[in-house]
Amino acid sequence: MFFRTRNQSTRRRAITLVAEVLFFLLIYLGVRAWMQRDMVEGQAPIIQAVDVAGQSVSLSDFHGQPLLLHFWASWCRICQFEQGAVSAVAADWPVLTIAMQSGNSEQVRAFMEKRKLNWQTVVDESGELANKYGVAGVPTSFILDGDGEIRFHESGYTTSAGLRLRLWLTRLLY
Repeated sequence: MFFRTRNQSTRRRAITLVAEVLFFLLIYLGVRAWMQRDMVEGQAPIIQAVDVAGQSVSLSDFHGQPLLLHFWASWCRICQFEQGAVSAVAADWPVLTIAMQSGNSEQVRAFMEKRKLNWQTVVDESGELANKYGVAGVPTSFILDGDGEIRFHESGYTTSAGLRLRLWLTRLLY
């Protein structure tokens, strides 16, 4: 009798744990879907700007190759945790970052120099580019194919492995 009761108690705890994990996962996925609800899909909105180095940049510069388009902010703690992942991806893949509401070009350039970030970065001081892309929060990443079509988008922290996988799938499938 003791063994049966202990077994039933363990089984109940396991079922409760699984239910709690599933509930948390459902909440997590629901929040992520809600945060991404306004993100643009299909053809990426045009970007023609000057980066922090003073170079003209356009999405057409990346024609024919997958691109990581990454929105971030200097004041965003999660973005700071993700900087290593973006830098790692930038070593092997084309990356264009958008510094959203992080000050002017001088301030963003100083921030990037201090943190040793050498990404090609456009300053979106007013948030206009973020609005065009439906970005509600940072960090937010878009993976574009070689024709400028958005194939993946992600809001929130992601790893270099996750970004690389999406870039690789984009190159493979599109």
